[in-house]
Amino acid sequence: MAYNTYQNPLIHRYASQEMSYLFSPEFRFRTWRKLWVALAKEEKNLGLGISQEQIDELEQYQNDINYDEAWKQEKNIKHEVMSHIYAYGLQCPNAKKIIHLGATSAYVLDNTDLIQMKEGLTLIKKQMVNLIRCLKDFSIKYKELPTLGFTHFQPAQPTTVGKRGTLWLQDLVYDYYDLTYRIKELPFRGVKGTTGTQNSFLKLFEGDADKVKTLDIKVTQSMGFAKRANVTGQTYSRKIDYHILSVLSSIAQTAHKFSNDLRLLQNLGELDEPFEEDQVGSSAMPYKRNPMRSERIASLARYVINLSLNGAYTHAGQWLERTLDDSANKRLSIPEAFLAVNTILNLFHNIINGLKVHEKVIERRLKDELPFMITEDILMEGVKRGGDRQEIHEIIRKNSVLASHQIKELGMQNPLTELLGKENKIPFTSQEIQDLLHSKRFIGMSPIQVTDFIKEEIDPILESESECLEDYSPQMVV
Repeated sequence: MAYNTYQNPLIHRYASQEMSYLFSPEFRFRTWRKLWVALAKEEKNLGLGISQEQIDELEQYQNDINYDEAWKQEKNIKHEVMSHIYAYGLQCPNAKKIIHLGATSAYVLDNTDLIQMKEGLTLIKKQMVNLIRCLKDFSIKYKELPTLGFTHFQPAQPTTVGKRGTLWLQDLVYDYYDLTYRIKELPFRGVKGTTGTQNSFLKLFEGDADKVKTLDIKVTQSMGFAKRANVTGQTYSRKIDYHILSVLSSIAQTAHKFSNDLRLLQNLGELDEPFEEDQVGSSAMPYKRNPMRSERIASLARYVINLSLNGAYTHAGQWLERTLDDSANKRLSIPEAFLAVNTILNLFHNIINGLKVHEKVIERRLKDELPFMITEDILMEGVKRGGDRQEIHEIIRKNSVLASHQIKELGMQNPLTELLGKENKIPFTSQEIQDLLHSKRFIGMSPIQVTDFIKEEIDPILESESECLEDYSPQMVV
């Protein structure tokens, strides 16, 4: 590693090698040559004067890129695509004259961008499917474990740990469907020429429009796309970039919400993200177990959410058939969004895979709050037993205030049930009040909801994406 130049932490510290490679110069330039070969092959098949020997020569050097020659040329002419055409031509002297025939730079630039995004989305889908399976297992395991629910981060009606897991899972499901839609609908720019009119190809084929259409379709298919953009300017619409960045932003939002929940619950001592044996939480406080994984998720997620604005402003700012003020922005915003989401999902999976659930802490916290939660039952049942609703309500209110005072000011355990048991006007015995303190009485349909949700929404996804499933435990990054 070079210590005297800036290192992008998304590559150096965080993202997977697989995602980093998708946006590497090697993948990019090899794809350019793959596109040039595909174009030449289909032009030959449609009758242009291209020989099989020329195709063979292009294929021979398709992955053997002479980077030094390309870079040397680019320093002189300041045009990246022409530099690589020149370098490819040095290796393929017989095919030199037909490389990039009829095409404009956007043929390799834009189509490669679309290929990278499609491959990146496919990798992210694979990560998401495995994360969904992991969260499914977590939700089922804890579907009946009562835990204190919160609204406004104030104690509310109990839920279960597994039911809370399905809330995280539901957001991922929404993202999954958005993601799969974008993969399915992502078009190839295809073979469109300088301003999208295909004029150069129409001239090559001496006015035969059917051959031009066929060329566009065949190259699209050969590059693995089911759809192509029927109309473009010089470039594909930058609206596509915005759509892709928006999907990535949505995944980041889901992960950020999860990281917030986890950090709150870790502070309460109910859950802990994985903490390795030799991991150091603080340089000054050796006892600390800082939630660095979930904090990193939040940090990277905010970055991705903001990157989506690049797509919006870039598309809005385009002029007519094209301007070049998108290029530098795209080179940064799109790869970094993919690299960051790749990291976020790896962290998310790593956390769920090793999440510690402290059941005794959860039980204790619930017991502290349950006395307040049974008061509605006491009120309703008390009226059924002949009591006065307003009178019982006032008794409960006064004793609740007193109990809160003793808890907060005196540090006592919740005394509310004992206080209410001494009230003669409440038609309950002390034992009957104690019998109400069973947490599972308050979780409603949580276990059933978990089971139904998994069966109706999660299992069909996992069944349809079975090829994405792997037995792996994501490794913690630096």
